Amino acid sequence: MLIFFGLVLVGAFILQGIMGLFQIKDFTKRFNELHRKGKVLIGKNPKKFRSGTLMLISIDDQTSVIKEAQIMKGVTVFAKFHQLPQLKDQSLVEVAADYDFLHQLNPLVRQCLLNAYSNFINFKNGTLSPSEYDTRVNVFSMPAFVQIKNFGERVFAKKKTVRR
Repeated sequence: MLIFFGLVLVGAFILQGIMGLFQIKDFTKRFNELHRKGKVLIGKNPKKFRSGTLMLISIDDQTSVIKEAQIMKGVTVFAKFHQLPQLKDQSLVEVAADYDFLHQLNPLVRQCLLNAYSNFINFKNGTLSPSEYDTRVNVFSMPAFVQIKNFGERVFAKKKTVRR
């Protein structure tokens, strides 16, 4: 019974990893679509146990007007990107400074928008840290693989203490 439970658990981790790859593929597709329209800002609000949020905003490089904005909210790998039509054709600077407009938005959307704006300002000033624009994806840093690694380390650590 314990072996069956272990196999199911490993299978679930592998399935999560595969589904995560599909989510990364969708992100890449959306990013490339928006990149064809202009510069793309990324706003994020990662959470461990609550709904994490990721926003992609395509802006005109000269005027900072938002051409298109999409957001992905969710806890699982089934979260998908959705359009944010209320941001289209708005000035990013004015939206970020408009208290009333910001508070009409969902708090997760607001936090992502402000994070994207902060990244935009830091980029313009030349103070954006490499972690904010590093687009490399390490498959083995996905949650499924990290949990499998941690589980393996715990099992082997227990075996070492039992042998002593």
